Amino acid sequence: MIKFLDLQTVNMQYKAEIEEAILRVFRNGWYLLGEEVKTFEENLSNYIGAPHAVGVANGLDALRLIFRAYIELGIMKPGDEVIVPSNTYIASILAISDNDLIPVLCEPNIETYNIDIDHIEKLITPKTKAILIVHLYGRAVFSEDLIDLADKFQLKIVEDNAQAIGAEWKGRKTGNLGDAAGFSFYPGKNLGALGDGGAVTCRDNLLANTIRTLANYGSNQKYVNIYKGLNSRLDEIQAAVLDVKLKYLDGDNNVRRAIAKRYVKEISNDRIILPNVPEDCKEHVWHLFVIRCQSRDLLQKFLLENEVQTLIHYPIPPHKQNAYKDWNNYDFPLSELIHGEVLSLPISSILEDSEVSKIISLLNSYNLSSVF
Repeated sequence: MIKFLDLQTVNMQYKAEIEEAILRVFRNGWYLLGEEVKTFEENLSNYIGAPHAVGVANGLDALRLIFRAYIELGIMKPGDEVIVPSNTYIASILAISDNDLIPVLCEPNIETYNIDIDHIEKLITPKTKAILIVHLYGRAVFSEDLIDLADKFQLKIVEDNAQAIGAEWKGRKTGNLGDAAGFSFYPGKNLGALGDGGAVTCRDNLLANTIRTLANYGSNQKYVNIYKGLNSRLDEIQAAVLDVKLKYLDGDNNVRRAIAKRYVKEISNDRIILPNVPEDCKEHVWHLFVIRCQSRDLLQKFLLENEVQTLIHYPIPPHKQNAYKDWNNYDFPLSELIHGEVLSLPISSILEDSEVSKIISLLNSYNLSSVF
C-alpha cells in the first residue's frame, strides 16, 4: 500500500537528531516556556523574515489569538466582519466566529483554489475590518491589488499559513506578507510536530506581546492577569523537534515540488483536472497535490483497490456544515464544485520515484469501466 502520508518514515529521516532533542528536554527538566521554545521562535522568525514569532498550542489557536488580540487592542470589536474564502478548512472560519466576529465568505479562483482577490471589494462593508487569506494546499495568495485594497479600506490582512510554510511571493515568505499570520505544526504539515503545535508571526511589537500574554492565561507576570486569556503554549518537546525539522524544510519542499512537476507533466488522463502551476515555483510548497475528477469517489475507490491511499480535502464546504447551519441555504457554486470533485494524491519528501510512477500509471489508465 502506498500510504497517503507515512509519518513514521518522514520523521525517521531525522531519528538521531529528534531523539537527541527529546532527550535533552527530558534531562533538562523544564517542559514549558523554556529555552527550546525561545530558540525555535527565534529560528522561525529568522526563517520567515518577520520580527516576531510566538509559539502556541495549535494552528486554530494561532488564528484565534490574532483576532482576539486585535479586539483587546481596540482594532476590532464583536460584530465586525472578516472576509474569508468559502472553500477553506473550517478552522479558518472557526477562528473568526469564536471571537464573535462575522465571517463573510468569498468564492475562490477556480484556477488556484485560493480566494479570488477580484471578488473581495464587493463584499466590503463599513463593518469589515480584515481579510483572512488562506494559502490553500500550499500555494501563496497575494497581490499588489490586495495590498491596495487593504490600504484603501484600512483593513488588516491576516494569513492562514497552516499549509504553506516555505512558500514565497516575490521573494518574501508567506507568514511575512500581511499584518499577522497563523501557522499549524500538525504532524502532517510540511513542518510537522510529533503532536500539536502552532505559531503566530507578525511585525508589530504590541500585537506580538498581546498574543503572547493572551496565550499564557492573559498574564505577562505570574499571577497577574491583564486579560481573560487562554492556555495555549507550545511545549518544549515539540519546539525542540520542530527546530530540528526546520533545518530541512526547504529541501523537503523541493522534493515535493519535484513530485508535483512529475504529476503535472506525466498525468495525461483527460478525465482528471490537474492543479494550475504558478510560474514561480517558489510560490507553491505542495502541502497537498489536489486533482479534480467528476467521478471522484469512483476514482478514489479504484486507486484504493490498487493499493494507493488518497484523501479528500475537504468533502463538505463550510457553508454546508451543521456547525454553520444558518448558512446551509447559501449558494457558493464554485466551492461546492471544488468540494465535490477534489482528491488529494500522495505527496511527501519520502515518496519514492517508483511509487510516483505507479500512481501516474494508474491515473492514466483510469476510466469508468475500471471500477465496474
